[in-house]
Amino acid sequence: MAYVPRLKQEYKDKVVSALTEEFGYKNVMQVPKLKKIVISKGVGAAVADKKLIDHAIDEVTKISGQKAVATLSKKDVATFKLRKGMPIGVRVTLRGEQMYEFLDRLVTSALPRVRDFNGIKATGFDGRGNYNLGITEQIIFPEIDIDKINKISGMDITFVTSADTDKEAQSLLTELGLPFQKN
Repeated sequence: MAYVPRLKQEYKDKVVSALTEEFGYKNVMQVPKLKKIVISKGVGAAVADKKLIDHAIDEVTKISGQKAVATLSKKDVATFKLRKGMPIGVRVTLRGEQMYEFLDRLVTSALPRVRDFNGIKATGFDGRGNYNLGITEQIIFPEIDIDKINKISGMDITFVTSADTDKEAQSLLTELGLPFQKN
């Protein structure tokens, strides 16, 4: 029997029925799904020091379990001493099994390690059913060794869903285990 991530199985078993009951979907295919998770990290100081991009790629690769790529600047900005094509960030797109594995690790081990954690804000929705989450310190992930980092930095995590509204997307992400703040 093939390995199935815990959250993927939970989505099939519990989340589909819970969302169908809440929103009255007539077909299982109408139930919103999590399409992908994009982890991105801006490294503005990489203009001066090229090694910072390599460190950021290593960190995001460890966190996500998938090789991260450098993002390149699209235009010249003289005030930032930035040239077109210079690496200024890192990103990785997770889909399928790795997406569910990352979400499971984020919810069960990383978010509880945040200082004074009361849940994540529900204001990060974009109106089309996608959610953006900013993390201020990469050291909340157990994969990162605190002794080997050279600078504490944050990252952005985007959850792309097939939901049409923010309410449906929030219900989906809540059922998958994201701890939203209570109003």
